[in-house]
Amino acid sequence: MAVIEQRGKGWRARVRSKGEDRTATFRTKAQAQAWVLQVENEIATTRAGKALDKTFGEAIERYITEVLPGKRGERSERLRLQCFQRSDPMAKVRLPFLGAEHVSDWRDRRLKQVTAASVLREWNALSAVCTRSVKEWRWMPTNPFTGVKRPATPAPRTRVYTDDEIERVLLACGYPDTSTQQGRVGACVLFALETAMRASEIVELTWDRVFLDRRIVHLPLTKNGSARDVPLSRKAMDLLESLRELELDTVFGVRNAAILDALWRKARDRAMLDDAHFHDLRATALTRMAQKVGVMDLAKISGHRDLRILQNTYYRVDPSTLASKLD
Repeated sequence: MAVIEQRGKGWRARVRSKGEDRTATFRTKAQAQAWVLQVENEIATTRAGKALDKTFGEAIERYITEVLPGKRGERSERLRLQCFQRSDPMAKVRLPFLGAEHVSDWRDRRLKQVTAASVLREWNALSAVCTRSVKEWRWMPTNPFTGVKRPATPAPRTRVYTDDEIERVLLACGYPDTSTQQGRVGACVLFALETAMRASEIVELTWDRVFLDRRIVHLPLTKNGSARDVPLSRKAMDLLESLRELELDTVFGVRNAAILDALWRKARDRAMLDDAHFHDLRATALTRMAQKVGVMDLAKISGHRDLRILQNTYYRVDPSTLASKLD
Protein backbone atom coordinates (compact mmCIF):
# COMPACT_ATOMS: atom_id res chain seq x y z
CA MET A 1 0.00 0.00 0.00
CA ALA A 2 1.29 3.46 -0.89
CA VAL A 3 0.31 6.76 0.70
CA ILE A 4 1.34 10.22 -0.53
CA GLU A 5 0.48 13.25 1.59
CA GLN A 6 1.54 16.87 1.72
CA ARG A 7 3.74 17.91 4.62
CA GLY A 8 4.39 21.64 4.76
CA LYS A 9 6.00 22.63 1.47
CA GLY A 10 6.93 19.05 0.54
CA TRP A 11 5.33 15.67 -0.13
CA ARG A 12 5.81 12.60 2.06
CA ALA A 13 5.53 9.19 0.43
CA ARG A 14 5.16 5.90 2.29
CA VAL A 15 5.14 2.37 0.91
CA ARG A 16 4.14 -0.66 2.97
CA SER A 17 4.34 -4.00 1.21
CA LYS A 18 5.16 -7.56 2.24
CA GLY A 19 6.71 -6.63 5.56
CA GLU A 20 8.64 -3.61 4.29
CA ASP A 21 7.92 -0.03 5.34
CA ARG A 22 9.72 2.82 3.53
CA THR A 23 9.24 6.57 3.69
CA ALA A 24 10.80 9.54 1.91
CA THR A 25 10.06 13.25 1.44
CA PHE A 26 10.15 15.10 -1.88
CA ARG A 27 9.76 18.63 -3.18
CA THR A 28 6.96 17.78 -5.65
CA LYS A 29 4.10 15.28 -5.76
CA ALA A 30 5.35 13.95 -9.11
CA GLN A 31 8.70 13.03 -7.57
CA ALA A 32 6.92 11.24 -4.73
CA GLN A 33 4.75 9.28 -7.18
CA ALA A 34 7.77 8.23 -9.24
CA TRP A 35 9.54 7.06 -6.09
CA VAL A 36 6.52 4.98 -5.03
CA LEU A 37 6.46 3.15 -8.37
CA GLN A 38 10.21 2.51 -8.16
CA VAL A 39 10.01 1.14 -4.61
CA GLU A 40 7.05 -1.11 -5.37
CA ASN A 41 8.95 -2.55 -8.36
CA GLU A 42 12.07 -3.12 -6.24
CA ILE A 43 10.12 -4.94 -3.55
CA ALA A 44 8.41 -7.14 -6.12
CA THR A 45 11.74 -7.94 -7.82
CA THR A 46 13.50 -8.76 -4.55
CA ARG A 47 10.68 -11.02 -3.34
CA ALA A 48 10.79 -12.89 -6.65
CA GLY A 49 14.42 -13.77 -5.95
CA LYS A 50 15.84 -11.69 -8.79
CA ALA A 51 19.03 -9.68 -8.50
CA LEU A 52 18.52 -5.93 -8.58
CA ASP A 53 20.43 -4.48 -11.52
CA LYS A 54 21.28 -1.18 -9.80
CA THR A 55 24.48 0.84 -9.79
CA PHE A 56 26.34 1.84 -6.66
CA GLY A 57 25.44 5.44 -7.53
CA GLU A 58 21.75 4.53 -7.35
CA ALA A 59 22.26 3.00 -3.93
CA ILE A 60 23.93 6.23 -2.83
CA GLU A 61 20.99 8.24 -4.19
CA ARG A 62 18.55 6.19 -2.14
CA TYR A 63 20.72 6.61 0.95
CA ILE A 64 20.78 10.39 0.43
CA THR A 65 17.00 10.48 -0.01
CA GLU A 66 15.90 8.15 2.77
CA VAL A 67 18.65 8.01 5.41
CA LEU A 68 20.48 11.34 5.49
CA PRO A 69 17.56 13.75 6.17
CA GLY A 70 17.65 14.74 9.84
CA LYS A 71 20.99 13.02 10.47
CA ARG A 72 23.66 15.04 12.28
CA GLY A 73 26.31 16.11 9.80
CA GLU A 74 23.82 15.67 6.96
CA ARG A 75 25.17 18.50 4.82
CA SER A 76 28.82 17.45 4.77
CA GLU A 77 28.00 13.77 4.24
CA ARG A 78 25.56 14.58 1.42
CA LEU A 79 28.15 16.73 -0.36
CA ARG A 80 30.75 14.01 0.06
CA LEU A 81 28.47 11.33 -1.41
CA GLN A 82 27.22 13.53 -4.26
CA CYS A 83 30.80 14.37 -5.25
CA PHE A 84 31.55 10.63 -5.38
CA GLN A 85 28.45 10.04 -7.50
CA ARG A 86 29.49 12.64 -10.05
CA SER A 87 33.18 11.94 -10.38
CA ASP A 88 34.19 8.43 -9.36
CA PRO A 89 33.93 5.47 -11.79
CA MET A 90 33.03 3.16 -8.92
CA ALA A 91 29.60 4.87 -8.78
CA LYS A 92 28.77 3.37 -12.18
CA VAL A 93 29.57 -0.22 -11.15
CA ARG A 94 26.45 -2.37 -10.97
CA LEU A 95 25.79 -3.85 -7.55
CA PRO A 96 25.90 -7.54 -8.59
CA PHE A 97 29.52 -6.99 -9.68
CA LEU A 98 30.71 -4.59 -6.96
CA GLY A 99 33.57 -6.21 -5.06
CA ALA A 100 36.62 -5.66 -2.89
CA GLU A 101 38.77 -4.97 -5.96
CA HIS A 102 36.70 -1.86 -6.74
CA VAL A 103 37.07 -0.60 -3.17
CA SER A 104 40.83 -1.15 -3.06
CA ASP A 105 41.23 0.57 -6.43
CA TRP A 106 39.21 3.56 -5.20
CA ARG A 107 41.21 3.69 -1.94
CA ASP A 108 44.57 3.72 -3.74
CA ARG A 109 43.44 6.41 -6.19
CA ARG A 110 42.09 8.67 -3.46
CA LEU A 111 45.19 8.34 -1.29
CA LYS A 112 47.16 9.89 -4.15
CA GLN A 113 44.73 12.83 -4.29
CA VAL A 114 43.79 13.67 -0.69
CA THR A 115 44.94 12.95 2.86
CA ALA A 116 44.30 9.67 4.64
CA ALA A 117 41.92 11.50 7.01
CA SER A 118 39.77 12.58 4.02
CA VAL A 119 39.79 9.06 2.61
CA LEU A 120 38.65 7.67 5.95
CA ARG A 121 35.72 10.11 6.08
CA GLU A 122 34.68 9.09 2.57
CA TRP A 123 35.22 5.41 3.45
CA ASN A 124 32.83 5.66 6.42
CA ALA A 125 30.11 7.31 4.32
CA LEU A 126 30.38 4.82 1.44
CA SER A 127 30.56 1.81 3.73
CA ALA A 128 27.41 3.01 5.50
CA VAL A 129 25.60 2.97 2.13
CA CYS A 130 26.73 -0.62 1.57
CA THR A 131 25.73 -1.71 5.07
CA ARG A 132 22.24 -0.31 4.57
CA SER A 133 22.05 -1.97 1.13
CA VAL A 134 22.92 -5.35 2.68
CA LYS A 135 21.00 -5.36 5.95
CA GLU A 136 17.81 -3.47 5.15
CA TRP A 137 17.37 -3.07 1.40
CA ARG A 138 18.74 -6.49 0.40
CA TRP A 139 20.29 -4.94 -2.70
CA MET A 140 23.69 -6.54 -2.01
CA PRO A 141 24.78 -9.85 -0.46
CA THR A 142 27.82 -8.43 1.40
CA ASN A 143 29.56 -5.14 2.12
CA PRO A 144 32.72 -5.06 -0.09
CA PHE A 145 34.41 -2.59 2.28
CA THR A 146 34.68 -5.21 5.02
CA GLY A 147 37.23 -7.23 3.06
CA VAL A 148 39.58 -4.32 2.33
CA LYS A 149 42.23 -2.81 4.59
CA ARG A 150 41.41 0.68 5.78
CA PRO A 151 44.03 3.43 5.48
CA ALA A 152 46.01 3.95 8.66
CA THR A 153 44.49 6.55 10.98
CA PRO A 154 46.72 9.64 10.83
CA ALA A 155 48.30 11.03 13.96
CA PRO A 156 46.17 13.72 15.66
CA ARG A 157 46.94 17.33 14.86
CA THR A 158 49.19 19.11 17.35
CA ARG A 159 48.75 22.69 16.12
CA VAL A 160 48.52 25.21 18.97
CA TYR A 161 48.35 28.93 18.26
CA THR A 162 50.71 31.48 19.74
CA ASP A 163 49.50 34.82 21.10
CA ASP A 164 51.11 36.57 18.12
CA GLU A 165 49.19 34.37 15.65
CA ILE A 166 45.91 35.08 17.44
CA GLU A 167 46.57 38.83 17.27
CA ARG A 168 47.30 38.58 13.55
CA VAL A 169 44.13 36.68 12.73
CA LEU A 170 42.02 39.07 14.83
CA LEU A 171 43.53 41.99 12.94
CA ALA A 172 42.74 40.22 9.64
CA CYS A 173 39.13 39.80 10.77
CA GLY A 174 38.78 43.48 11.56
CA TYR A 175 38.00 42.74 15.21
CA PRO A 176 36.90 44.40 17.52
CA ASP A 177 34.45 45.82 14.96
CA THR A 178 31.60 43.27 15.21
CA SER A 179 29.18 45.14 12.94
CA THR A 180 30.34 42.90 10.03
CA GLN A 181 30.19 39.14 9.75
CA GLN A 182 33.96 39.00 9.21
CA GLY A 183 34.49 40.98 12.39
CA ARG A 184 32.26 38.58 14.30
CA VAL A 185 34.47 35.72 13.13
CA GLY A 186 37.11 37.39 15.30
CA ALA A 187 34.64 37.22 18.19
CA CYS A 188 34.14 33.50 17.44
CA VAL A 189 37.91 33.01 17.58
CA LEU A 190 38.15 34.59 21.03
CA PHE A 191 35.10 32.71 22.29
CA ALA A 192 36.55 29.40 21.09
CA LEU A 193 39.77 30.17 22.98
CA GLU A 194 37.83 30.90 26.16
CA THR A 195 35.39 27.96 26.02
CA ALA A 196 36.98 25.23 23.82
CA MET A 197 33.65 25.01 21.96
CA ARG A 198 33.48 23.62 18.42
CA ALA A 199 32.68 25.80 15.42
CA SER A 200 29.19 24.32 15.00
CA GLU A 201 28.43 24.80 18.70
CA ILE A 202 29.47 28.45 18.51
CA VAL A 203 27.49 29.43 15.40
CA GLU A 204 24.35 27.60 16.62
CA LEU A 205 24.40 29.31 20.01
CA THR A 206 21.24 31.34 20.73
CA TRP A 207 20.52 33.73 23.57
CA ASP A 208 17.99 31.45 25.25
CA ARG A 209 20.89 29.08 25.95
CA VAL A 210 23.09 31.75 27.53
CA PHE A 211 22.86 32.06 31.33
CA LEU A 212 25.15 34.86 32.41
CA ASP A 213 23.86 34.73 36.01
CA ARG A 214 25.12 31.13 36.26
CA ARG A 215 28.15 31.79 34.01
CA ILE A 216 27.34 28.96 31.60
CA VAL A 217 25.99 28.33 28.13
CA HIS A 218 23.84 25.26 27.60
CA LEU A 219 24.40 23.05 24.55
CA PRO A 220 21.36 20.74 24.18
CA LEU A 221 22.94 18.47 21.57
CA THR A 222 26.66 18.07 20.98
CA LYS A 223 28.84 15.91 18.74
CA ASN A 224 28.69 12.91 21.09
CA GLY A 225 24.89 13.07 21.15
CA SER A 226 24.46 14.46 24.68
CA ALA A 227 23.91 17.88 26.26
CA ARG A 228 26.70 19.91 27.85
CA ASP A 229 26.98 23.01 30.03
CA VAL A 230 30.08 25.06 29.25
CA PRO A 231 31.48 27.36 31.97
CA LEU A 232 32.25 30.94 31.01
CA SER A 233 35.40 32.82 31.91
CA ARG A 234 35.21 36.52 32.68
CA LYS A 235 36.53 37.30 29.18
CA ALA A 236 33.83 35.10 27.62
CA MET A 237 31.19 36.89 29.72
CA ASP A 238 32.40 40.31 28.57
CA LEU A 239 32.40 39.15 24.95
CA LEU A 240 28.80 37.95 25.17
CA GLU A 241 27.71 41.19 26.81
CA SER A 242 29.17 43.19 23.92
CA LEU A 243 27.41 41.01 21.32
CA ARG A 244 24.00 41.25 22.98
CA GLU A 245 23.74 44.87 21.88
CA LEU A 246 23.76 43.81 18.20
CA GLU A 247 20.38 41.99 18.53
CA LEU A 248 21.23 39.25 16.00
CA ASP A 249 19.23 36.07 15.34
CA THR A 250 22.01 34.03 16.93
CA VAL A 251 24.66 35.12 19.39
CA PHE A 252 27.39 35.52 16.77
CA GLY A 253 25.26 36.17 13.69
CA VAL A 254 27.12 33.69 11.48
CA ARG A 255 24.65 31.45 9.67
CA ASN A 256 26.45 28.10 9.87
CA ALA A 257 29.80 26.39 10.37
CA ALA A 258 30.52 26.29 6.63
CA ILE A 259 30.30 30.09 6.38
CA LEU A 260 32.41 30.46 9.50
CA ASP A 261 35.05 28.19 8.01
CA ALA A 262 35.10 30.12 4.71
CA LEU A 263 35.50 33.46 6.50
CA TRP A 264 38.11 31.97 8.81
CA ARG A 265 40.15 30.80 5.83
CA LYS A 266 40.12 34.29 4.34
CA ALA A 267 41.35 35.81 7.59
CA ARG A 268 43.91 33.04 8.06
CA ASP A 269 45.36 33.64 4.59
CA ARG A 270 45.52 37.39 5.14
CA ALA A 271 47.29 36.74 8.45
CA MET A 272 49.70 34.39 6.63
CA LEU A 273 49.17 31.51 9.03
CA ASP A 274 50.42 28.14 7.83
CA ASP A 275 48.48 24.89 8.34
CA ALA A 276 45.84 26.61 10.46
CA HIS A 277 42.36 25.18 11.04
CA PHE A 278 39.59 26.75 13.11
CA HIS A 279 39.29 23.52 15.08
CA ASP A 280 42.88 24.00 16.28
CA LEU A 281 41.50 26.77 18.49
CA ARG A 282 39.80 24.07 20.56
CA ALA A 283 43.14 22.33 21.05
CA THR A 284 44.75 25.64 21.95
CA ALA A 285 42.01 26.39 24.48
CA LEU A 286 42.23 22.99 26.14
CA THR A 287 46.02 23.22 26.27
CA ARG A 288 45.71 26.55 28.09
CA MET A 289 42.98 25.26 30.41
CA ALA A 290 45.13 22.27 31.31
CA GLN A 291 47.40 24.72 33.17
CA LYS A 292 44.48 25.70 35.40
CA VAL A 293 42.29 22.60 35.92
CA GLY A 294 42.78 18.85 36.19
CA VAL A 295 41.98 16.39 33.43
CA MET A 296 38.59 15.44 34.94
CA ASP A 297 37.47 19.07 34.99
CA LEU A 298 38.89 19.49 31.50
CA ALA A 299 36.74 16.58 30.29
CA LYS A 300 33.67 18.22 31.84
CA ILE A 301 34.39 21.42 29.91
CA SER A 302 35.19 19.75 26.58
CA GLY A 303 32.56 16.99 26.71
CA HIS A 304 35.04 14.16 26.13
CA ARG A 305 33.83 10.80 27.42
CA ASP A 306 37.04 8.96 26.66
CA LEU A 307 39.82 10.48 28.76
CA ARG A 308 42.42 8.75 26.60
CA ILE A 309 41.42 10.92 23.63
CA LEU A 310 41.61 14.01 25.80
CA GLN A 311 45.03 13.08 27.18
CA ASN A 312 46.56 11.95 23.88
CA THR A 313 45.15 14.66 21.64
CA TYR A 314 44.44 17.78 23.68
CA TYR A 315 46.09 17.55 27.09
CA ARG A 316 49.49 18.96 26.15
CA VAL A 317 51.02 20.01 29.43
CA ASP A 318 54.71 20.83 29.18
CA PRO A 319 56.54 18.36 31.49
CA SER A 320 58.84 21.17 32.62
CA THR A 321 55.85 22.97 34.15
CA LEU A 322 54.84 19.79 35.95
CA ALA A 323 58.32 19.49 37.47
CA SER A 324 57.88 22.73 39.39
CA LYS A 325 54.62 21.44 40.87
CA LEU A 326 56.45 18.46 42.35
CA ASP A 327 58.66 20.61 44.57
